[in-house]
Amino acid sequence: MKLTCTQSELNTNLSLVSRAVPSRPTHPVLGNVLLQADAKNQRVSLTAFDLSLGLQTSFNANVEADGAIAIPAKLFNDIVSRLPEGDITLEDSLSEAESDADTESLSITLTSTSGQYKMRGMNSEDFPELPQIEDGMVVKLPVEALIEGLGGSLFATSADETKQVLTGVHLMVQEDSLEFAATDGHRLAVVETLNPKPTSEESQEDEEKPASEDTISSFELTVPARTLRELERMLGLSESSDTVALQFEVGQIIFQGGNHRLTSRTLEGQYPAYRQLIPGQFQRQVAIPRRQLLSAVERIAVLADQKNNIVKFDIDAQAQTIDLTVETQDVGSARESLSAQVTGESIEIAFNVKYLIDGLKALSTSDIQLQMNAANTPVILTPLGGLKMTYLIMPVQIRD
Repeated sequence: MKLTCTQSELNTNLSLVSRAVPSRPTHPVLGNVLLQADAKNQRVSLTAFDLSLGLQTSFNANVEADGAIAIPAKLFNDIVSRLPEGDITLEDSLSEAESDADTESLSITLTSTSGQYKMRGMNSEDFPELPQIEDGMVVKLPVEALIEGLGGSLFATSADETKQVLTGVHLMVQEDSLEFAATDGHRLAVVETLNPKPTSEESQEDEEKPASEDTISSFELTVPARTLRELERMLGLSESSDTVALQFEVGQIIFQGGNHRLTSRTLEGQYPAYRQLIPGQFQRQVAIPRRQLLSAVERIAVLADQKNNIVKFDIDAQAQTIDLTVETQDVGSARESLSAQVTGESIEIAFNVKYLIDGLKALSTSDIQLQMNAANTPVILTPLGGLKMTYLIMPVQIRD
């Protein structure tokens, strides 16, 4: 194998796939990145796989000879990321192992404008193949819709591994819409985005692909948050007008976008019936500029008790104001007052500061609306215009 590529191209793609390399591999080869060079197509591909999450990417290069080798991921990444910009040549070779003249070991030599590095590798045949889905459903999803949906839901997933299904985002795909839902048991984020049908031009280009790819059937599945965070990074390298092909079967999902491929297991278990948690009507509504409220909450949160992080809202319908207060024993107290459009009766209600800030950051519009019934029932935050997002947060009980 022999190839030449740019440092920036190799570094970008290597950094992306290295995130799928396990910190404690169950088998030595999993601590490697698989490098494959294709002289016919003048392409290089990089693959990492931890047996649950797999990432593969490819890019153009000057490939003089085909070949493949598994290279220690951390060492490879650390070297490439520190090299100066310019061309890099990679060439593998077989060398006799010093300890045993009858065995051979693989190594690869990296040559750049600054010097030369030689690394021991492993046989590419020892590297496990990424899962393939032969008969699963294939649909095309808009990159822009995926970015919006993940940005408005991922933050609400649970970090508690004992809650299995809650550590992922529940994705519901329908013919004309996508729905993303995430909850950790204390708050719920739901995002609905449009899912345009493929154009006739796209359909013509894909005549040789399975018919199911141009026909979106309704389905739902739960994907690990870790997988979707890597998908977010992958989407960041795409144009917003691009599409991503989603292919899935029971227990397995594949995202293919441009030169990037992500494979992952799905989460098993019944996702909660979250729609039943959202109230159908509200007695009180508050409209307020999002940035103004977020800034006030972030300032006043500095004094919030580190044990409970509670901020109290005194919503005054007559004065059309919201007073934010924090009282922290042995530390101090704070109060901020904001103008707002209040409909319904006045109310005192309290929130977990972290949950509130997370939601306000995810709502991207300039103005938002808070809808509520009582101080102990769910409160809904929604954007006024723009993305169709619902953020449900449970109030905290106020103790006098």
